[in-house]
Amino acid sequence: MLKNILTEEYFISVIIPAYNEERRLLRTLSKICAYFSQQDFICEIIVVDDGSTDNTSQVIRNFALSNNHVVVLTNEQNSGKGYSVRKGMLSAKGKYVFFTDADLSTPIEEIEKCLPYLTRDYDVVIGSRSMPESNILIHQPWYREKMGKIFNVIVNVVLLKGIVDTQCGFKGFRREIVEKVFSRCSIDGFSFDVEVLYLSRKFNFKIKEIPIRWENSALSKVNPIKDSLQMFKDLFRIKIKDLKGYYR
Repeated sequence: MLKNILTEEYFISVIIPAYNEERRLLRTLSKICAYFSQQDFICEIIVVDDGSTDNTSQVIRNFALSNNHVVVLTNEQNSGKGYSVRKGMLSAKGKYVFFTDADLSTPIEEIEKCLPYLTRDYDVVIGSRSMPESNILIHQPWYREKMGKIFNVIVNVVLLKGIVDTQCGFKGFRREIVEKVFSRCSIDGFSFDVEVLYLSRKFNFKIKEIPIRWENSALSKVNPIKDSLQMFKDLFRIKIKDLKGYYR
């Protein structure tokens, strides 16, 4: 069990962006709450409903009725994963703030690997599926893994050297850097992770990449062609914005 002195303040905030997740979200929330109920600190869970057209909103609200540490934020229309994560991160009250995917591809217990770094020397800790010690329980289809590797090679050339996996949806931050980084972000789609990490490095925050457990979900919302093309475009948008002084 993680050790911390129990206080009235939130120790950890977990942000979950959700779009049409009625089939998976209850299971995810139940697992997260069950885990934190065994810890000796207080956690808040912020679910951002990204304009879902199914019963996602009702699932969250019903769950929140019996779990007073669950916060519901709602986008009036579908605005993108990056927008939703940013909205949740800037609303968080925890000393350490994480975001994770609605399918819980990375088990919530992996937080235990991140906290020792965040509580000591690092400002940002990111999960990686591509390190030798990473434990991939269910792989993505081969073409998505190939596209992911190509994307990360380009990321390393254009923006971020030395980070093997920018796109894993499990990342943690010290609360004091969240405002400075996320308030300057503008990428609303799936490449928002790159912008977040780029700004973290630009402002000299220390980033630690660690191997994690991860399994692919068959119900992924990513369009391999459309979303990948947009993500490649976003890399150059980030670079141009920085050159124009947008991120000051």
